[in-house]
Amino acid sequence: MFGVPQSSKSEFLDNARQAREERKGQKEKERAATQIQALVRRFLCRCRLQKQIGKEVDKYFQASEPGTSKRNALSIFKIAQKLMFIFCQEDKMRFEKLCRAILASMEVENEPKVWYVSLALSKDLIIPWLKQIKDVLWTCCQLLKNLKPDILQDNTLVTLYLTMLVTFTDMSTWRIVRGKGEAFRPALMKICENIMGHLNQKGFYSMFQILLTNGLARSKPSLSKGSLTAVFTLSLRPVIAAHFSDNFLRSFLVHIMSVPALIFHLTMLTPECMTTIQTHDFLRKFILFLSQEEQCSDICVCLEGSHALCLLGNLIHLGYINEKVLEEEAHQFVKDLTVMLSYCQRYVSQKNSNLTHWHPVFGCVSQNVDYGLIESMPLVNKQLQYLWGVSVIRTLFSDVLSKKLESQEPTPPPPQPSTSQNNLPVKNLFKRAFQKSASVRNILKPVGGKRVDSAEVQKVCSICVLYQTALSTLTQIRLQILTGLTHLDDLLPKLWAFICELGPQGGLKLFMECLNNDTDESKQLLSMLMLFCDCARHLITILDDIEVYEEQTSFKTEELITISSFLNTFVYKMVWDGILENAKGKKLELFHSVHGWLMVLYERDCRRRFTPDDHWLRKDLKPILLFQELEKGKKRAQLLLQYIPQAIPHKNRVLLFRNIVTKEKENLGLVETSSASPRVTHITIRRSRMMEDGYDQLRRLPVNSIKGVIRVKFVNDLGVDEAGIDQDGVFKEFLEEIIKKVFNPALNLFRTTSGDERLFPSPTSYIHENHLQLFEFVGKMLGKAVYEGIVVDVPFASFFLSQVLGHHHSTYSSIDELPSLDSMFYKNLTSIKRYDGDVRDLELTLSYDEDVMGQLVCHELIPGGKTMVVTNENRISYIHLMAHFRMHTQIKEQTAAFIRGFHCIINPEWLHTFSTPEVQRLVSGDNAEIDLDDLKKHTVYYGGFHSSHRVIIWLWDILSSDFNAYEIAMFLKFVTSCSRPPLLGFAYLKPPFSIRCVEVSDDQDTGDTLGSVLRGFFTIRKKEPGGRLPTSSTCFNLLKLPNYSKKSILCDKLRYAISMNTGFELS
Repeated sequence: MFGVPQSSKSEFLDNARQAREERKGQKEKERAATQIQALVRRFLCRCRLQKQIGKEVDKYFQASEPGTSKRNALSIFKIAQKLMFIFCQEDKMRFEKLCRAILASMEVENEPKVWYVSLALSKDLIIPWLKQIKDVLWTCCQLLKNLKPDILQDNTLVTLYLTMLVTFTDMSTWRIVRGKGEAFRPALMKICENIMGHLNQKGFYSMFQILLTNGLARSKPSLSKGSLTAVFTLSLRPVIAAHFSDNFLRSFLVHIMSVPALIFHLTMLTPECMTTIQTHDFLRKFILFLSQEEQCSDICVCLEGSHALCLLGNLIHLGYINEKVLEEEAHQFVKDLTVMLSYCQRYVSQKNSNLTHWHPVFGCVSQNVDYGLIESMPLVNKQLQYLWGVSVIRTLFSDVLSKKLESQEPTPPPPQPSTSQNNLPVKNLFKRAFQKSASVRNILKPVGGKRVDSAEVQKVCSICVLYQTALSTLTQIRLQILTGLTHLDDLLPKLWAFICELGPQGGLKLFMECLNNDTDESKQLLSMLMLFCDCARHLITILDDIEVYEEQTSFKTEELITISSFLNTFVYKMVWDGILENAKGKKLELFHSVHGWLMVLYERDCRRRFTPDDHWLRKDLKPILLFQELEKGKKRAQLLLQYIPQAIPHKNRVLLFRNIVTKEKENLGLVETSSASPRVTHITIRRSRMMEDGYDQLRRLPVNSIKGVIRVKFVNDLGVDEAGIDQDGVFKEFLEEIIKKVFNPALNLFRTTSGDERLFPSPTSYIHENHLQLFEFVGKMLGKAVYEGIVVDVPFASFFLSQVLGHHHSTYSSIDELPSLDSMFYKNLTSIKRYDGDVRDLELTLSYDEDVMGQLVCHELIPGGKTMVVTNENRISYIHLMAHFRMHTQIKEQTAAFIRGFHCIINPEWLHTFSTPEVQRLVSGDNAEIDLDDLKKHTVYYGGFHSSHRVIIWLWDILSSDFNAYEIAMFLKFVTSCSRPPLLGFAYLKPPFSIRCVEVSDDQDTGDTLGSVLRGFFTIRKKEPGGRLPTSSTCFNLLKLPNYSKKSILCDKLRYAISMNTGFELS
């Protein structure tokens, strides 16, 4: 009955808990309020104190104008204590005044109590003074980090703070040590060392690196000569004081020597600093320090790619300046640079992507680029160029260049065959070649005898590895490196001579063996070969034909033959033995180098022969075996066909091409089979408007229809269908007539070159409204002719065919191909290259003036070119720009349209196995002598003629005995419309070569009848045909021959017919 209700009890407990929490919360609020009040009071107190001290400091500095009274050192010390106690960003002005007061005190004469440094001699003040000066100097360092030397006000502060640092880290300027103060020198020296050690421990090198980078990482330095001298002097002091210990050398290399173009700016602004560097032999110490692999790796890891490149540039610049040290430490110097370049190579990416960044020297890199250094890269690039400059190359390659090539007595050069390419009108050409090359040295051939493990060979190999690493790392200045390495005329010949001496039997055999070895020695030897190939390729591509063939600059043609033979064998072995790829399936750099030079030599040989017959063929390569492997899809056979097709006989490659076309026809259903017939496209052509009708009807056809069977029906001028059934012959005539019309220069779609009159697109073809569509149509028609194996007599300029084929192995192919366009223009351009005076006198600009239909049009070779004068410095660029404009830019659109049409029919990959002259033979037939026996063997006879018929016997006898080579060619053209035989012989002539006996004139001829055949067979004549001439149907490759009674009549009539070109009628 006295019990408390349960609900009341719970309510009581809740109220009690709530009361406790409220009391606890109230106490927390009181405590927090107390803390806040304390913090605020402290902050306000500190603010009052700072304000009070600030006023005292300001009052101290405002007490009198500087120079009117002398403050004693103790007062400066005390005011400095107060300022450093409250120092913050707002006190920069006060700190500046303090520094000026301290420096002013040090300049006073004969008053020790005024000198701020005099406090260091007080036993009571030495420790607080030392702490104060350390704090002041470190504050100076921190402030220097944020200053911009290009701002005038900041530049003044830079000078002030650097003066503070210079003054109190070296006692040589302290007046206290003069006279009787000499006794204090040891103690004061220790104080300076203590201060310097403190600053170094705090990281003052990092501060100086930032300051130097801000002031020098630009095209024009913003640091003054005095400031730069001060920073560099301060940087050197701890290194020299520590007797070049590894720790200080490391800091100096990482923070100071990695500043962009530092040595360049020191050389230009403060030569006395460079004198200090040379006096203390810094370069040798750097080389020896970096020679330790761990330390060199540590330096590289500390520096990202751009800063490592800057360090590299400064070291190279030092090596260029200190030639003696470089000569003595060449081996280790090369090793150090190679390690650093190899480290930088890790950042270089082979392709651009969203994960890469662009660097002006490396190209695509896999790390972020410090864009603050970009402006200084041209100067860094200039430093790097010393590595491939003449001075450094002569020093590093001294063992190679010291080799004397055996001289020989001069012998007159053999007479050159007169061809369109050879017959260049150059004054005293052979005399110059004789003087410059023939009397210099013997032909260099592999002789062997030098051990590959000798110190000399190892040294040369390491140098080649360095330059090869530079080529693969510094991708954006690769051409500069190659140009520098090929500048010395005797380096490559002597390097070739060095290679010829390697191994027991000569370097070539040795390199073949190195392919199968994975040792470091083999890799170094192959790097030597790579460098030689890259440099020689670069040299050969920039030399013109006169320099290569007549003057024989660097290499004799006999040496090029030896080298090309080795390269051909080397690449063949790499492909056939499967050594051209690494484990990841990526092509080896070695293969790119060797194959690149091989193709440059091959293309030059194709353009102008210097090798003997069958030079490029591999005797141990059996075409049957190759075709079998191609059928099976073997990779090595495909790669061989892709990379060195010249090792395979031309006839076999043409057979392969025809097989590929046949297979495609089968796949597209374009071949007659027992179960199906190909789809036929019929077109009607008016003879009076053959080109217009052909263009209108064929351009709309799908590609596969053009590749297929096309039947042509001609309509004469009266609108009547011509008689005759097209069994490919009429289409052949149509195709030949179309091609003859479109390539006629009078139409102005194509022009002819001066001299040999070869065809190329007309730059003024735009007078035709639809000229680009016409070019595409022409490309399709020519492609159809090649596709069907119809040879057409269309001689193209080689430079144009090169563009159609996409052959671009030569970096500077434009100037090499120019003679095929205009030999006189080529002569004039190359005369500018050899001009001994000032090219400015010629008053040329980077533009080309052309007479276009009576109007003078100026074409700028580069934007603004008509205002840019051609000088001795840019004349090489002018020559190449001019050649490129004439052969590429002017006809760019026309060529692209032609190629587009041609590639619709002919897959460009099918033609990669052919050189430019070989494709011309594919189009126009073989330029070899006509094989009459082969023609006779594959001739078909009609109308009673047979191989033993007397007229036929007379015909073959006349061709072989009475006709010369030109007349035989004209005879072939009379019958087939082409003066050249098919590439694979007359067995592949479609339709086959035919001879038919005729009794009447063409307009009365109704074809063979039983009577006409019997009369022809038995030599029975209705009447003497002596008044009639032989005729032909070129569309059927058919010769219509009357049954003459005498051999002499046949000879005279045939000669007259082919000379008057009375053929081309359609029977």
